[in-house]
Amino acid sequence: MDCCPMLFGIGSVMCALVCTPSCATSENRQSHPEHVKWGYEAENGPAVWGRLSPEYILCSEGTHQSPIDIANPIRANLSGITINYQPAILTIWNNGHTIEVTYPKGSWLEVDGTRFQLLQFHFHAPSEHTVTGKSFDMEMHLVHASDDGTLAVVGALIRRGRENAAFNPIWAHLPTAPGQAKSVEGVTFNADELLPSARHTYRYEGSLTTPPCSEGVKWFVLKSPIEMSEAQIAAFKAIIDNNTRPVQPLNGRELLEEVSD
Repeated sequence: MDCCPMLFGIGSVMCALVCTPSCATSENRQSHPEHVKWGYEAENGPAVWGRLSPEYILCSEGTHQSPIDIANPIRANLSGITINYQPAILTIWNNGHTIEVTYPKGSWLEVDGTRFQLLQFHFHAPSEHTVTGKSFDMEMHLVHASDDGTLAVVGALIRRGRENAAFNPIWAHLPTAPGQAKSVEGVTFNADELLPSARHTYRYEGSLTTPPCSEGVKWFVLKSPIEMSEAQIAAFKAIIDNNTRPVQPLNGRELLEEVSD
């Protein structure tokens, strides 16, 4: 399945950046040969990504990589993020590395006057970002792109707690086999309902967390975690587990904490 047509006109450059893992995850099929197989095992995992292909060199040599441990952020008065997500028909697939939900054009994030269209969201278990060394049960990444191709990712940390009914329409249709895709007519949801009501963020400049580990990604990690029940977390991990890249050095980058009102 070619994911690029699902990017709704973003173009080939964006296809190279945000295509899903079965399209060589975040990379273009032409630029990143299909035979280059990466994953999360010892022989093809994060420790060796940079050696698997010349196109993946940033995975080992990049200095602005993600995820990171969120520790000792600089408190700052920052413009809040404005989220305008619209209801969507559920289009979901298992790309072999995660479960991804693609989103139609018309939903966006705006910050500091720049608008980023929501393209897709997906999940990692356990979380990729940590907070003062603490890992969470899962993490959701909502991937956006601006008109000039800049990526912005909202990270939502997920901890074990109460059942989260907002995820039920998605969890009822989790594809269990790699490559399996579903467009579920009659099932709609709104990604806005998946996020916490408090939307203050940690912010830094980083990268994709999968090959080719492209840099220049604007990260907005929500300070308030969301909850899922033990059963909901277990349902995802029964299909995909340990799809997590270890935290990367900050290397002097500025890590900001949005001051709450």
